Amino acid sequence: MKALLKNYHQAPRKVRLIADLIRGKSVVAAQAALLYHDKKAAPAMKKLLDSAVANARHAGLSETDLFVKTISVDKGLVMKRFRPFARGRSGRLNKTTSIVKIELGSKGAAVTKKAATEEKPAAKKPTAKKAAVKKTAKKTA
Repeated sequence: MKALLKNYHQAPRKVRLIADLIRGKSVVAAQAALLYHDKKAAPAMKKLLDSAVANARHAGLSETDLFVKTISVDKGLVMKRFRPFARGRSGRLNKTTSIVKIELGSKGAAVTKKAATEEKPAAKKPTAKKAAVKKTAKKTA
């Protein structure tokens, strides 16, 4: 299940620190980590995670089987503000925002997907071009 947080008023560089903390963890472990973290972005990320869990619960998935499959933090809108400085000058302040996307995966679905990728495809026959190259190599030798 997915959830999206748009125009969160903090720089993406700072929010990525929290995103890296919970990436790949189970939902229960991620919620516990966010509950006691002291960064400003932690409560907002916990709320986003809870929203994704609610979406998964609505689809009929159990919270204990979920983990944070992907989480990405992108740059959002930049509000440009001006502030007066010394000697009658002014300087521009960029107030950046972040867009956070989170996707949860189910452990049962991850296992079946992994088993499907482990099956080896049938051996391919050499194409006519490769056979021609082998014949010319034998003639020159």
